[in-house]
Amino acid sequence: MKINWAENLRHSVHDLAESLGNLLVESFHYLALFAIGGITAWAAVVAFLGMVEKGHITVDDILLLFIYLELGAMVGIYFKTNHMPVRFLIYVAITALTRLLISDVSHHHSPDMGVVYVSGAILLLALAILVVRYASSQFPSVSAEKSGQKRSQSGQASDGEPEAD
Repeated sequence: MKINWAENLRHSVHDLAESLGNLLVESFHYLALFAIGGITAWAAVVAFLGMVEKGHITVDDILLLFIYLELGAMVGIYFKTNHMPVRFLIYVAITALTRLLISDVSHHHSPDMGVVYVSGAILLLALAILVVRYASSQFPSVSAEKSGQKRSQSGQASDGEPEAD
């Protein structure tokens, strides 16, 4: 014999705990995103001011600003969609390796196997982007009905990008 009041109370407690847990997780999520975005913007401003103070800007400095730009864009996309854009992480890695390669060649002036290794790593990361783009267009993690976006015949979302990475 079931006791209806006890079962209803159990469901109410479960729903309350689930709602409170979701509130705490989402609050931490947004707080962390704001913190990461703010720290990224602060680091970019400090780096830019350092470049201005130095009086000249190198290619290394420009690539560093691109890294900050990609990190900021990644935080913005994650904030809006709740999806981690894996491609942006790979773009940051490619930019960082390119910065390392340019810095190494411009400061040491002697090409060695390190240049080949870094170039190979950049090539592997570029291939990884191709794999991720292909996989996200063929096997999207979010269907068009769930995300509210209309998909075209090519499997792209209405903004021209595949829906998921």
